[in-house]
Amino acid sequence: MRRRQLPGEPPPPTKSELKRQARSTQDLANRLIDAPAEIVAGLELPEKLADALELARRITRHGAALRQRQFVAKLMRGLNPEPIQLALEADAQASRRQAVRFRRAERWRDRLIADREAAIERFIAEFPAADAAALETLVAAAVAELAAAKPAGAGRALFRWVQKQF
Repeated sequence: MRRRQLPGEPPPPTKSELKRQARSTQDLANRLIDAPAEIVAGLELPEKLADALELARRITRHGAALRQRQFVAKLMRGLNPEPIQLALEADAQASRRQAVRFRRAERWRDRLIADREAAIERFIAEFPAADAAALETLVAAAVAELAAAKPAGAGRALFRWVQKQF
């Protein structure tokens, strides 16, 4: 029920607004529980909340885990969510950048193996600091390995070398 609005006060939140806020806090609590420990350690959270987060990570039983997650959200209601959201978003962006670099290195490796000469020239043009002789050796080994249907050791070595060039 809504309380009566007093003159000069802003209107009280509606029941739907309160539910949205509670859902938002619960979602943030779940993301914080699932976040890496290094990020949580750098947030300067109250001791009771930090202990509750650690316990939530260790609980494996479904019902108990659900109750603990709700307890973490309850403890977070009084906190400013901005620093937590910023830290979690920064971690997510770093993960996305790492995934983009990984996919880019995979594409370069595949191009280098598929179209050897032209791809080596394009790679050296894009990354002039790269060692062309080492690249040619790695590509030749990966192509020979692929032709002989051997395990992908040289292909992995090529991938790691390409990834270091970014």
